[in-house]
Amino acid sequence: MERQAVQRAREAFLSGRTRPLEFRLQQLHALQRMIAEKETEIATALKQDINRSQYDTPLLELIGIENEIKLAIEKLGEWAAPRPAEKNLLTISDEVYIQPEPLGVVLIIGAWNYPWGLTLMPLVGAIAAGNAAVVKPSELSECSSLLLRALLPRYLDKDLYPVVTGSVSETQELLRLRFDHIVFTGSSTVAKLVMEAAARHLTPVTLELGGKSPCYIDKSCNIRVACRRITWGKFINCGQTCIAPDYILCEPCIQGRVVECIRQTLLEFYGADPKCSPDYGRIVNQRHFNRIMGLMEGYTPVVGGQSDSSQRYIAPTVLKDVPPHSRLMQEEIFGPVLPIVTVSDMDNAITFINEREKPLALYIFCSDKKAIKKMIAETTSGGVTVNDVMMHYTLNSLPFGGVGQSGMGRYHGKHTFEQLSHHRACMVRSLGMESVNLARYPPQNRQRARRARMALTSPLIDMSKRTLVWAILATIISLGLLIALLVILLIAAGLNCTCWYWRGFYN
Repeated sequence: MERQAVQRAREAFLSGRTRPLEFRLQQLHALQRMIAEKETEIATALKQDINRSQYDTPLLELIGIENEIKLAIEKLGEWAAPRPAEKNLLTISDEVYIQPEPLGVVLIIGAWNYPWGLTLMPLVGAIAAGNAAVVKPSELSECSSLLLRALLPRYLDKDLYPVVTGSVSETQELLRLRFDHIVFTGSSTVAKLVMEAAARHLTPVTLELGGKSPCYIDKSCNIRVACRRITWGKFINCGQTCIAPDYILCEPCIQGRVVECIRQTLLEFYGADPKCSPDYGRIVNQRHFNRIMGLMEGYTPVVGGQSDSSQRYIAPTVLKDVPPHSRLMQEEIFGPVLPIVTVSDMDNAITFINEREKPLALYIFCSDKKAIKKMIAETTSGGVTVNDVMMHYTLNSLPFGGVGQSGMGRYHGKHTFEQLSHHRACMVRSLGMESVNLARYPPQNRQRARRARMALTSPLIDMSKRTLVWAILATIISLGLLIALLVILLIAAGLNCTCWYWRGFYN
């Protein structure tokens, strides 16, 4: 089944029907209509998968997808247009441009924690770039996976954009086949298998992986506001977010206040018993529930800690004075457990972060602009948000992606289009003016070599339309000023001659 789906997608792509922008826009409008018409069904599926609130689904996933589609529809003509390139003296009369082209068939392997956003947002870029795409949703979010398989063929071209469901064996079968790009969201362990499979076909990959995203709280900031924002980002979706704050770094003198502010915020958000709150989710399956509970062994929570295996419920939990080299600090938590590690100052926090793998996100809460710039300059992460968490993800003008162990490649907005396009270098020359080329032909001599060097090392000239318009306007204005100056000089010269004439007459 997997092989047939990929074969149909490739045949459909080779037919050329994704090339016209009108077709791509038609598919994007259809996807936009699907999100609008099926919001209730999508929210119901997510409620069954991870007990997500019906109000959180639009906020966390659907609005982002709608924004991606809207931007792609508005900007597709601009993104897909040939892009003029700079020229040198040797190519000044040639047509030189960069043409974005579709790659071919893209494999999109989605994730279970945000099964719609992390699957359909890359699909938007794949469609906009003119690719075919095989969509493989995660089997762990079963209800969402089955609903996506049922809905997508009703709205999109079923040959170009097939949905393949199933578990590990189906994914492995897909990875044996050749694709032109693979977009994968998930763990670094599985990402290595994806890269290994892609390497057999020299297929490029985009990997969005996660990791331990640090959150530094400086004592200079408004701690109550900082903890409110951190609490939202950490415990939304039951902590199952790749860019959620994984742990807090702060000085010992504010640790107690941080704990108390988080406790008060949790009471405000989810009430005295989060288990009864319609806004608090559940762990996706029993295996992940057991893994998270294992990470908490040996600690006494200062907030939360309650659990119910039958419901896969783990209360929002805070642990303080966590040792830096504990197991809890070695792997991504991906659940509602927030460790606090104390550091002596910002420099110590920077050292702590840099001694570990590069994170997908970094969060800094600080009121000192100089200190903020210092921390950004002296650390590395996929993205960074200051005085908030996760909000950089909501801007499709910013690239989203990791660095090092947290991933490679980027997407969102135009960045997805760029990632899933081939940028073809194009030069169109004339068969005339052959004398210009004599310097590069044999037999060579010193004079020809000097001419060739001069032509090839000449400064690049921007010949884009905007630059040409400004150049023409500047030339016209310059000529106008020159003519005006000449007229003034002529008038002045005429007046001077007249004065001399009348002076001679009277004398």
